Amino acid sequence: MFDYTEEIRKQSAFVKLLGLSIEKLKNGFCQSKLQIREEFLNKRKIVHGGVIYSMVDISMGVAVYSTLKKGEETATIEIKINYLKPANKKVLDCEAKVIQRGKQIAVIEADIKSDDIMIAKAIGTFSIIKPGE
Repeated sequence: MFDYTEEIRKQSAFVKLLGLSIEKLKNGFCQSKLQIREEFLNKRKIVHGGVIYSMVDISMGVAVYSTLKKGEETATIEIKINYLKPANKKVLDCEAKVIQRGKQIAVIEADIKSDDIMIAKAIGTFSIIKPGE
């Protein structure tokens, strides 16, 4: 079985720093998990929104990446996120799914949960970069 977590951590020091793991990856879908550490908490002892945003951005990017042809790359254009509940549990789960992919743009949605409680909902737009562009 291919270890997607190890592969993405080799490619991105930031992913390694966060400790994000890829639990499931298939064409246009990424499920990831993040163990919450003390450093991720804000002064109110809940997970900082930037940590959640980073998890979403990475998970969406990986979901798009799973649809790319050889030599193509992807980059975030924008992400809109709604924070619904405070995240104060030990683990966050993210499911990111490509809902539309064209030649140059992909649109992705993501749900972030903790203990099956919806923490945040996001939608993002990513560019598809062809070789040589």
